Amino acid sequence: MNGTVYSEEITMNPEAGKPSQLTELVRGSEGRFIDELTPVVRRQNVSLDLASVERIDAAGIAALISLYRIARESGHRFSLSKVSARVAEMLALVGLDGILLSRNAKMGSHSTARLVRHAA
Repeated sequence: MNGTVYSEEITMNPEAGKPSQLTELVRGSEGRFIDELTPVVRRQNVSLDLASVERIDAAGIAALISLYRIARESGHRFSLSKVSARVAEMLALVGLDGILLSRNAKMGSHSTARLVRHAA
């Protein structure tokens, strides 16, 4: 290996080869998502652009964790960039913001400074 680090920013794409704006990463869409991205995260570092995703649930979060684990086991990095405020809030609520968000993640149209945790 020559020491070169390859990295790619990938935009959400639910159907290979078709440009799209996936707006939800929820139960039912996570299987295809993992299937499409697993070969990529095994081969190289990936920064996943989630700008178009406004809704994520536990299945979507589990899919991101799976991809992170696969990348790490393959010796690569996996992070998220350009996340919406709502997705950033969900990742923060489950404690994954510090692990999955890239250091220079740009928030979508909202700022994370507006996120407030309310007592139950």
